[in-house]
Amino acid sequence: MPLRLSHSALDALPDRVAAPGYDRAALSPGILHFGLGNFHRAHQAEHLDRLFAMGEGQDWALVGAGVFEGEKRARDILAAQDWLTTLVEQEAGSSRAKVLGAMVDFIEPANAPAIIARMAEPDIRIVSLTITEGGYFLDPDDRFDPGHPAMAADAADPAHPGTVFGMILAGLRARRAAGLAPFTIMCCDNIPHNGVVTKNTLTGLARLSDPDFADWITANVAFPNSMVDRITPATTDRERAILREEFGVEDGWPVFCEGFTQWVMEDNFPLGRPPLEKAGVQFVPDVAPYELMKLRILNGGHAVIAYPAGLMDIHFVHEAMAHPLIRAFLRKLEETEILPNVPPVPDTSLPAYFDLIERRFSNPKIGDTVRRLCLDGSNRQPKFILPTLRDALAAGREVEGLALECALWCRYCAGVTGSGAEIAPNDPAWDSLTAVARAAKDRPQAWLDQRAIYGELGQDPRLAEAFARHLAALWAEGTEAVLTRYCGG
Repeated sequence: MPLRLSHSALDALPDRVAAPGYDRAALSPGILHFGLGNFHRAHQAEHLDRLFAMGEGQDWALVGAGVFEGEKRARDILAAQDWLTTLVEQEAGSSRAKVLGAMVDFIEPANAPAIIARMAEPDIRIVSLTITEGGYFLDPDDRFDPGHPAMAADAADPAHPGTVFGMILAGLRARRAAGLAPFTIMCCDNIPHNGVVTKNTLTGLARLSDPDFADWITANVAFPNSMVDRITPATTDRERAILREEFGVEDGWPVFCEGFTQWVMEDNFPLGRPPLEKAGVQFVPDVAPYELMKLRILNGGHAVIAYPAGLMDIHFVHEAMAHPLIRAFLRKLEETEILPNVPPVPDTSLPAYFDLIERRFSNPKIGDTVRRLCLDGSNRQPKFILPTLRDALAAGREVEGLALECALWCRYCAGVTGSGAEIAPNDPAWDSLTAVARAAKDRPQAWLDQRAIYGELGQDPRLAEAFARHLAALWAEGTEAVLTRYCGG
């Protein structure tokens, strides 16, 4: 009979499952976090759990917060487990499970007054975010979009915000009114210069209603940049069943992830921070080289394998990596077009980093899905693929493989795989993407003319020629034939 996870059950956990190595009653809050999904719990919460087990930083426990009504279900699950999460780290030859206890509360989602009041308390010294790459209200040029309806609504009524940025602004106002120093805002999302982007969105929203307050934020609030990395798939019944049957624990929302984890961050925390360097976090003066390496080689690599695998009806990422054509496509494109467009990184070999990425993608235990990698291309392609393509074109370098990746995404968005199976909607803009992708079958330039995605890049003649040629071949010959030719076989 599996043991249902709760605080009272910690002493009875099966031998294969580690309990938190500290007294949770001794913890006190210091961080309020928006976005209590799997990545946050496998990354930030896990690093804090490690730190607390050393007897360090125990006044930096987590308080959860959520903007959307739909997050109430997640809160209910975690509340029933006393805010505990079972984390299962999986590698090809091993699996390890432990219970994380770093979170001590989760405010009712979408309860803006309660969330704002909690941010105004002096014990909250860091507000952190994992709200996905598409959650920052940016225009096609990655600048703050003041015309977004959600931003316009919060600017018109700052006292009743509906977005995470409106709530953070209200929390900062409340602290300033009470004479409290502002908290540090720590973004943990996979976007370039994530601290700068967060600052630009927050000050951009403030400027719409109170320019003086925007200036105060610029002068007084810290936004450290960071690079975060851990492959963490969504939780399904598969993961719940593995935990129940192999480890003897019943958890409504466990997290499965790879053993590898990396967190590189700038050390800019005026109100202090947990000593995370003792738990494996690397603090550096400039995180930009590390984040660019990761975004282009890892996140870009995910995009490279995602769409051919999706078109070939492959379900899991490790299955895609086991297909010789997809593996060869990834290696050739990385070595000839991605790595040459990644600047040097301190104390890092880029080829060795890619070798590590290739092994991580091939991990058969993770259960990461191709569909997850294909998700939200309209937000991810401009961040993970197009900057590399732009740099390659500007330098006169090879772009055949990157153009093929764009064509594969277009072909995927047409909504049907090579076998004729329907692809379920997989992007916030799926309907418009599908219409354009189908039009591009006869007029390829229609795809590149999506200025919200490609901007001026879509008009480059080298990209347009290669893209049109690859897309026509994908429709006429199929994915395998095109990959075979590209890979030289």
